[in-house]
Amino acid sequence: MAIDQPLVPQPGDQTRIHNIGYRNYDGPRLGRAYARRSLYSQSLRGAYGLGRSVKSKVLPMLLFVVMCVPAAIMVAVAVATKAKDLPVDYTRYAIIMQAVISLYVASQAPQSVSRDLRFKTVPLYFSRPIETADYVRAKFAALASAMFILTAAPLIVLYVGALLAKLDFADQTKGFAQGLVSVTLLSLLFAGIGLVIAAITPRRGFGIAAVIAVLTISYGAVSTLQAIADAQNATSAIPWIGLFSPVTLIDGLQSAFLGASSAFPGGVGPTHGQGVVYVLAVLGLIAATYGLLIRRYRKVGL
Repeated sequence: MAIDQPLVPQPGDQTRIHNIGYRNYDGPRLGRAYARRSLYSQSLRGAYGLGRSVKSKVLPMLLFVVMCVPAAIMVAVAVATKAKDLPVDYTRYAIIMQAVISLYVASQAPQSVSRDLRFKTVPLYFSRPIETADYVRAKFAALASAMFILTAAPLIVLYVGALLAKLDFADQTKGFAQGLVSVTLLSLLFAGIGLVIAAITPRRGFGIAAVIAVLTISYGAVSTLQAIADAQNATSAIPWIGLFSPVTLIDGLQSAFLGASSAFPGGVGPTHGQGVVYVLAVLGLIAATYGLLIRRYRKVGL
């Protein structure tokens, strides 16, 4: 309905109402796939503060720089000293920088999902042609991609620097590929754990504290128990203890199958048989976190 004259009659004038009807939408209907891609790209950009305020960019960008600077320094030293190898293996870099990675997950997982829960906007997503699984996949993939960028970027710096230093191409390419496999699994595992914890509470501050607590306390507890086992010469228990922390899970997996040296006390890494258990544990945890997110958002969408 449209009105081209005021409803209040004026002297010597008549009010006229024209029914112009409704016009059907005849544009393209992009559907669920487009909505899912849009949510993914928006969430990925948000993980680095893109499209948001300057304040939101500071921490993720700072952590990205912190991740890359040590790699650049190592490359500079290797080139300047004409070293025959890099100071750190590609598979070891993420383990050394695990505190920075944990802080990034803790800060960005709640940012990805907590605000939607707090302001009750999740049902609005589901009012569009998008389902619970679409929302979870987009958020999971976005945070995992953001983490892969964070962890793979320094490996690229190391690899390019190694080639500039004229180190063995085949050896460096093999190590670089193994490092990428390791950080891919790490990104999926940490993203799943972070999102599950963040999805429990709409309070971002609580989510940050909870993610940090789970990642750091589990690592500290496992490392302490492994050190005790090593001191008591119970070395056979060290690999099994490593199953109870996300960081040591990745460490054990890559030492068993990706040629990495173990960071466990005494360098006692899992055997190939134990390594299979590590692989199953990592894949099982990734699948479990995805399933928990699906279950959580089915309730939120009601």
